[in-house]
Amino acid sequence: MDREKDHETAVIPAHPLALTADRVLDERRQAGLTRYYLAAGATGLAVGVHTTQFEIRQAGLLEPVLRLAADVVRAEAGRPFTMIAGACGDVRQAVAEAELAASLGYDAVLLSPVVPGASEADLLARAAAVGEVLPVVGFYLQVAIGGPVLSRGFWRALADQPSTAGIKIAAFDRYRTLDAVHGVAASDRRDEVALYTGNDDHIVGDLLAELPGGLRFRGGLLGQWAVWTAAAVELAHGVGRDPALWASRASAVTDANAAVFDPGNGFAGCIAGVHEVLRRQGLLAGTWCLDPAETLSPGQAEELTRVSAAYPWLTDDDFVAEHVDDWLR
Repeated sequence: MDREKDHETAVIPAHPLALTADRVLDERRQAGLTRYYLAAGATGLAVGVHTTQFEIRQAGLLEPVLRLAADVVRAEAGRPFTMIAGACGDVRQAVAEAELAASLGYDAVLLSPVVPGASEADLLARAAAVGEVLPVVGFYLQVAIGGPVLSRGFWRALADQPSTAGIKIAAFDRYRTLDAVHGVAASDRRDEVALYTGNDDHIVGDLLAELPGGLRFRGGLLGQWAVWTAAAVELAHGVGRDPALWASRASAVTDANAAVFDPGNGFAGCIAGVHEVLRRQGLLAGTWCLDPAETLSPGQAEELTRVSAAYPWLTDDDFVAEHVDDWLR
């Protein structure tokens, strides 16, 4: 994770899963997506996370998907690039997934907080166990999709663990976001723990904000940045250069995210929304998910068309059109 500090602002997309119509891994398009993120200027990737579909574990795809992304990055990045693997489940499962990621050359683990029945003490013990394998990125996941409510004391204790390299705050809630920040600010390791926004509904606001204790978000680890990534890189760096301009665009970014993530339907179409943008650009062949029930919600395609037309500076269609054939070689 030290390599991350070489970049002014972290741009870490959450890597989607490319499937054929038969819901089999499409290795050519999966590798093409990784090349797209490299070419777009991302500073890292998160693989095996929600956007990659947690069901890859039951489908036997966790190892192939992690390996394919790592192989492409190792062969083609040619620059510092942070690879983060998602890990889930109880201590045994999370440690095993971290060991797999370590064997493939990943830099850190994004640790899902969803463990049924686990207390804060249980989650801290699990993070410490995983941290013996790879540095840990903690994760405040929004309650609407199953994340637990976690106290300031939890976040301070997690930041105090020497293996904690960062925290992705995706609470989609300003109060809980500040709870996590206050916890980190109270830690003796406050300057060693990178804060990443995962609040796809408040991206620009988070990147602009001076947080309690003088902390700032060092960038984002975002499902939203899985699409229109070249434009996301411009946003991430532009916020520092011209904060007034990007403050004026903050609501537009949230509006676009609503079309992709489908909050009006309880985020039911969020993965399919990501896929639909990539399908329109030719990077994916379809919007298929491992779960056939995961599809676009009614009206979501029209919303994607609307925001693409309304905010052309948020898209990178021309960039993708110029290079997609090479990425899918």
